[in-house]
Amino acid sequence: MKDLESYITEAVDNIREDRATTKSLLMDAIVYLKKNEENHKTTGAVVAKYLETLQRSNDQLVKIASLVHKDQDTNISLTNRDKEELFDLIKDA
Repeated sequence: MKDLESYITEAVDNIREDRATTKSLLMDAIVYLKKNEENHKTTGAVVAKYLETLQRSNDQLVKIASLVHKDQDTNISLTNRDKEELFDLIKDA
């Protein structure tokens, strides 16, 4: 069975991969949008989804960092709720 640290490492790796992919797609979309005004109308919703993905990964990283900091700062084990939230983040990553 994996330990918490390996789950955190896996989650962060997944977040980084998702961010890299999303950034690449976003850069392609920006080039496409710059071509003409009509492209904004047809592609705006897709670009918004890319930005939502980046924001979600930011939120996941912040949550993981705060849980790790909490654990290191207080030398107290993570609560069951903290562990459940971390599991939810990993599952969604």
